[in-house]
Amino acid sequence: MPRTLIVTNDFPPRPGGIQSFVHELAVRRPAGSVVVYASTPAARTAATWGDAETFDRAQPFPVVRERTPVLLPTPAVTRRARRIAELEGCDSVVFGAAAPLGLMSGELRKSGVRRIVALTHGHEAGWAALPGPRSALRRIGEQADTLTYLGDYTRSRLARVLSPQAAARMRPLAPGVDTDRFRPDSGGDAVRARHGLTGRPVVVCVSRLVPRKGQDTLLRAWPRVLAEVSGAGLLIVGGGPDRRRLEALARREGVAHTVRFTGDVPSRELAAHFDAGDVFAMPCRTRNGGLDVEGLGIVYLEASASGIPVVAGDSGGAPDAVVDGETGVVVDGARPGPTARALIRLLRDPETAAAMGARGRTWVEREWTWDRAADRLDALLAD
Repeated sequence: MPRTLIVTNDFPPRPGGIQSFVHELAVRRPAGSVVVYASTPAARTAATWGDAETFDRAQPFPVVRERTPVLLPTPAVTRRARRIAELEGCDSVVFGAAAPLGLMSGELRKSGVRRIVALTHGHEAGWAALPGPRSALRRIGEQADTLTYLGDYTRSRLARVLSPQAAARMRPLAPGVDTDRFRPDSGGDAVRARHGLTGRPVVVCVSRLVPRKGQDTLLRAWPRVLAEVSGAGLLIVGGGPDRRRLEALARREGVAHTVRFTGDVPSRELAAHFDAGDVFAMPCRTRNGGLDVEGLGIVYLEASASGIPVVAGDSGGAPDAVVDGETGVVVDGARPGPTARALIRLLRDPETAAAMGARGRTWVEREWTWDRAADRLDALLAD
């Protein structure tokens, strides 16, 4: 049976969109056809999300961990990846993120690897803007058989720095959504009750707390929302380095009593937290001259699958995850005014919001399934 080596820094139990993307693709490969070579999450991640050893034992494929929180294409890592490919008889490689691990492609071919597929997300668009990383990205494109892209935005940013031949080999491969897990009535009432939000209009944001995601824009918009929608609550789900700044901002804006910060929540509870909202909002924005940009935004699709409308920022590929005016609204995430207007409109018109949510779920069920993503990967590895 053909076997695939997946080399990745992004793998559970460490949480995140790329981690889920790579794992979901791995579990959908044919039985006995996958081996994963991954980094080891830091101890603080294990304390919240569980240790890697326990997680790995539960997988239907072997997982080899390098005892480092970040895999880099060093000679030692490259030698070990090549050795794993040889011992496991792998004839194909998937890089969970093209940059920088795709720089190992040339050496891995010496172990008998026939096909190399390198996944791209959002950070590669940042690489494309800098001279040194741009050169490395071009090399990765030359060495891999295919670079994937999430949507039109990431394709256009990457294609301009690749050779014409490598750009022509690019193929779309976006994540999917588990619509059995992310669905209406998946436990939101219990989450509302836990945070004192029962019977109130609720806006929910699920994301890592970093400046690009736009939780600060939400907080600056919130006084205006409260002036128009009495009793509204804002549920900010996730952890990250920006939490203290955001909590201080909520106090300065005079809205802290209406905002709930949950911190990190277990993966099994994420769907219920989406379901706790009437509207999902993450007004992300592009930062650092285009180096820090949203690649897609799987949370918008998970919210749509949960049957609620979304308010998305206009950063990078985020608009690809929204049918503007149909499943949600795309706003300028750098300014609080557009976010406030969108939230007020949706919270004051529950019928329109419900219709958007219903259209969003139908769209995700049709276009964004994991089986569809897995079929695309199958085709790329079989070429």
